[in-house]
Amino acid sequence: MWHGEALESTDRTFLFKTAIKDIAVRRGYNATFLGKPWAESEGSGFHLHFSVVDAKGKNQMHDGEELSEVANHMIAGILSHANALTAFANPTINAFKRLGPDTLAPSRANWGYDNRATLLRVPPERGEGTRLEIRIGDGAANPYLMVASVLAAGLDGIKQKMKPNKASEGWAYEDESDPLLPLTFTAALDALDADPLFAELMGPIVVSTHLTLKRDEIERYEAEVPDPSTREITAWELDEYIWDY
Repeated sequence: MWHGEALESTDRTFLFKTAIKDIAVRRGYNATFLGKPWAESEGSGFHLHFSVVDAKGKNQMHDGEELSEVANHMIAGILSHANALTAFANPTINAFKRLGPDTLAPSRANWGYDNRATLLRVPPERGEGTRLEIRIGDGAANPYLMVASVLAAGLDGIKQKMKPNKASEGWAYEDESDPLLPLTFTAALDALDADPLFAELMGPIVVSTHLTLKRDEIERYEAEVPDPSTREITAWELDEYIWDY
């Protein structure tokens, strides 16, 4: 998807995914963006590239050849709220079977320059192309909730003038100085419940509805699946998700 203003780009993403699924059904197929429909295949992610511009449209993410203070504040804000943000970026039980150090999906709250093992990647382009890439998103993520939660976390970093930790280098999965992200959907939802930022900026109804629906989803999964901790893809997941996502 090409770049544009936040809401415009989010609308395009929603229309693209909806159109793909509708066209597939008309031709007798089912297209899915589910994060991990098959255990033996790579997962489907939703990587979000974003930057901030001023009222004149000038990119505020760079300062000459370096990242600007705005970019650094946003990095710190997103990392600070990464655990809670994970609940929006990975909105299904299946999504957490896509994550892990052997998958090229991030497992720690970290960032790095052109590092594809980190939660936040800074692509090599500079000038007006300077941007951040958040790599935690699952293919099934709601683009509106994904974008809103990332912007909320980044905005908090700007307001609080947060400073990020040092950039990770190399195989960042093994850098124990960076905290692990939630390993389960339950842990991610608990982190969202404990973080007041998203209810404040996205609205308490949005957050409470997400928590209620997704906790009910977990209860139904645990009631039907003999070993809820399995990393295998269960029939329950395919029945529950594959037609809608």
